Amino acid sequence: MNHQSPQQVQSSHRRRILHAACALGLTVGLSGLVRADLVGILPHIKPSIVAVGTYQRTRSPAFQFRGTGFVIGDGFLVATNAHVLPDTIASENREALVIVVPGGGEQGTVRAVSRVADERSRDLALLRLDGGPALPALALAARERVLEGQEIAFTGFPIGSVLGMTPVTHRGIVSAITPISIPQANARDLNPALIRSLSNDVFRVYQLDATAYPGNSGSPVFDPQTGEVIGVINMVFVKSTKESVLSDPSGISYAIPVEYLHKLLAQLR
Repeated sequence: MNHQSPQQVQSSHRRRILHAACALGLTVGLSGLVRADLVGILPHIKPSIVAVGTYQRTRSPAFQFRGTGFVIGDGFLVATNAHVLPDTIASENREALVIVVPGGGEQGTVRAVSRVADERSRDLALLRLDGGPALPALALAARERVLEGQEIAFTGFPIGSVLGMTPVTHRGIVSAITPISIPQANARDLNPALIRSLSNDVFRVYQLDATAYPGNSGSPVFDPQTGEVIGVINMVFVKSTKESVLSDPSGISYAIPVEYLHKLLAQLR
């Protein structure tokens, strides 16, 4: 049996306290570092965040908000969720698909866009600005997957139709990487070949511990230290599929990994 003197016990106790304090200091220090990085990176993120919707001059309100998008590539491309875009545009009534760039007036600057690519099975879409000038673009991270526990942030327009066109940032971590298969938006889109494809087309999404809202659909999820986009917030298809048994929505949010956005971009080349 190991007997320790009172001095040894006291010394051991002091060492444990010191180790705990060092560990706590490291945790607080890392958290402070992430916050400092986020403060420094946000001025580079926010100019690339746009609101996606439709515009009709004779309508009130003229702009109908549908979700968030973010500028990538050459400054003329906007990434968002496919479900954010309307099925049809009433062009005969001069309705147009647009983005709104915050600033430049009380309501922001309205820019016309065209849909150039979409991937319904990943709920991603790309828009192209109809004319210049180019907007500041966000960098996309490499295709490698992120790690569980990694710090993240996302910026968008939560409930934008109510809270307005002010970009809002949330931060958290990747709490899990979970499998999902996103169904089509409408049953008429399903056919035997597509059903077989969906049954074999399970892919992984990021589960986040930060709360996103419907207007956040299409928001970029980024590394708060580098500003590189690692995913795209999805608040409809993934959430409804994963949580269909819940009577009330949870605070869990989901994001499509950026590797699928890379694949969609490759279709344009």
